[in-house]
Amino acid sequence: MTFDRHALGFGFSARAVFASDPWATRGRLYPETASPTRSDFQRDRDRIVHTTAFRRLKHKTQVFIAHEGDHYRTRLTHTIEVAQIARALARALRLDEDLAEGVALVHDFGHTPFGHTGEDALHELLKPYGGFDHNAQSLRIVTKLERRYAEYDGINLTWESLEGLVKHNGPLLDKEGKGTRGPVPQPILDYCAVHDLEIGTYASLEAQVAAIADDIAYNTHDIDDGLRSGYLNFDMLEDIPFLAGLMKEVRDRYPGLEAGRFTHEIMRRQITAMVEDVISVAQARLTEVKPECAQDIRNADRMIATFTQAMSETDRLIKKMLFTRIYRHPDVMTIRANAASIVVDLYKAFMSDPQLMQGHYWVDHIAEMPEPVKARHVGDYLAGMTDTFAISVHKRLFDHTPELR
Repeated sequence: MTFDRHALGFGFSARAVFASDPWATRGRLYPETASPTRSDFQRDRDRIVHTTAFRRLKHKTQVFIAHEGDHYRTRLTHTIEVAQIARALARALRLDEDLAEGVALVHDFGHTPFGHTGEDALHELLKPYGGFDHNAQSLRIVTKLERRYAEYDGINLTWESLEGLVKHNGPLLDKEGKGTRGPVPQPILDYCAVHDLEIGTYASLEAQVAAIADDIAYNTHDIDDGLRSGYLNFDMLEDIPFLAGLMKEVRDRYPGLEAGRFTHEIMRRQITAMVEDVISVAQARLTEVKPECAQDIRNADRMIATFTQAMSETDRLIKKMLFTRIYRHPDVMTIRANAASIVVDLYKAFMSDPQLMQGHYWVDHIAEMPEPVKARHVGDYLAGMTDTFAISVHKRLFDHTPELR
């Protein structure tokens, strides 16, 4: 399937009728005077970049523990790559680029230290109190936990940005009101009770391109990091026809190319092919659905921004390879176990003595709180930690801290 560079204006015209209108937002939970120089989506994007949560992404692990080397991706570099791809897709489809970029920039705010290892450990610890979900935590951060403004907690994002954060992977409820991916996390339900994000519909097309940009980014850079680490080699990539074809193309054009440049030539072609694949699908589905406004995208019976069947199979094969060769490699599993033990140790220490959470804004009141409330505060504090901070606190509180290498 190919895309038409001239169809729908391909990013060179005014916003499409189905794009989110930055001058007609559904507003914020706390009304504010409009800016004379920036749209509300621009203001959202800027607020996201200036948060503490955004800065912390610099020292949060993507796949490899930060100590393993400065060249591996972190949550921050991953987020920047996602935002770049999301903006490219939004421009091609004549969407609001600022909204797409904002959703991309905020999508990983809720991740714990040590990647999914930390999230899995914290979820087990908080199971008696509702568990832990990084998407719900992202919502808590931007609506409650960031403490910057005089008039409200959070950063008071627009409805559209919050909708994109919560629903970028699709509806959370089906037509019968049941969770599409299990029970909807309570923090999302609690927020929707006061500011309904309509979690039974799809998100805007801007949020959808941010979501698929996330897949494109980590599929590509996890291969890059895997090759750099030695967990992957080029022979392993040959098992995936799509990647084998890219490697043949590069070898034929640049015989004898050094490994580093060879890798980069593969990765740039992979990103280009996946982006063009998404554009082709989106153009075809927009032609079928014929949306006349952004709400028509939400009410559609399908995702608009997604892969073709062939690229979806490639996506599946890449994820399978990454899971088998990297995420479940014995060395990585040892690191994961050690990282999880740090999270468990810190949780138990903070629950036993909340005063150890130095700098927490409610530290003097937590000890008297009911157990579920105290546990959620501890979870918030732990989730906000960077890898480096979690390790340093563990070293301060315990005689032995496991090596994460």
